[in-house]
Amino acid sequence: MRVIPTRMHGVMDYVIGILLVASPWIFGFANESSTAKWTFVIVGVLLLATSLMTNYELGLMHVVPMHMHLWADAIAGIFLALSPWILGYANDTGTNGWLPALVIGIVELGTAGMSDPWPARGDVRDRERGMVRHTS
Repeated sequence: MRVIPTRMHGVMDYVIGILLVASPWIFGFANESSTAKWTFVIVGVLLLATSLMTNYELGLMHVVPMHMHLWADAIAGIFLALSPWILGYANDTGTNGWLPALVIGIVELGTAGMSDPWPARGDVRDRERGMVRHTS
């Protein structure tokens, strides 16, 4: 069920990217675990960088096909949701660290699954068709 248009997905990407970078301070675990802090910051920065390069209405460089962007979002969501246990910071940060990772990771995964991979704006949609055709 692809109900999130690419423009809305772009807004969500930037909001979630900024939220991830700020999360260690918002949720109060910046001084408790450097692993947790840097996991959130790095995933947030990567999300923002990917968003800037994505072929959708809010991308600046249009080099990453939206279809590939959604796969990257899904992988990032899974990684973020499981990172407290994979990287071992769940006990260091308590609920302040693992719960935001789990919730934001699930939201990221759900957003990827519910987003339309085809941009609504004609020129961006045409570029996406060309990108997808060249990669398949």
